[in-house]
Formats: sequence, C-alpha cells, structure tokens
Amino acid sequence: MKHRGQAAEQIACCYLTARGLTFESANVRFAVGEIDLVMREQNTWVFVEVKYRRDDSYGGALEALRPQQAYRLQRAAEAYLQRHQLNVDARIDLVAIQGEQVNWIKNILAG
Repeated sequence: MKHRGQAAEQIACCYLTARGLTFESANVRFAVGEIDLVMREQNTWVFVEVKYRRDDSYGGALEALRPQQAYRLQRAAEAYLQRHQLNVDARIDLVAIQGEQVNWIKNILAG
C-alpha cells in the first residue's frame, strides 16, 4: 500500500511540475501531521495532499480528505513555515488521482 502512495505522490509531483510549480520537499513529518509535497508556485508556497483511489468503490479520491486530515495538514503547513522562518503567501492544495485521472484543486481550505 505504501508503494502505491509513493507512486501517486510521484505522479502528482510530475503533474504539478509540468504546470510550473517547483518541487521543494516530500513527506515532511511533524508531530501535528504530515505534508505529502511541498512545492512553490512563483512566490507562493504550496502544501499538497495527495489522495489516490483505484476507482470509486469506497468513495472517490476527491472525497477522501476528511476534516481531521485537513486540520492536521494545516497545522503541519504552519509548522513548516515556522521551522523554516518563512513569512510568505501559502496555500494548501489537493491532488486527487483516481485511476488515470488527475484532479488538482487549489486552496482547499479557503472558506
């Protein structure tokens, strides 16, 4: 299962890089949560959650991010910015991969 997750993260990284983002780091762990990918889009730091589903048997990849996970991701992004002493624009994106389809949803926590 871990292998599939790593493969999905690699697909997401290539997808985002092809769209102009710059790779910074992967699988960053903090006590409060984990960040799958850290990217930059010009001057904006982008923290990316990657979700993979082979199909929609158990719900699709777009629906896979639970509120508790989103909260931990936000806390981890804050910890990353603090640790690296970055005072920059930042957002949290979701890359949902289902089968061969890749969906990139920007700023998933914007109200």
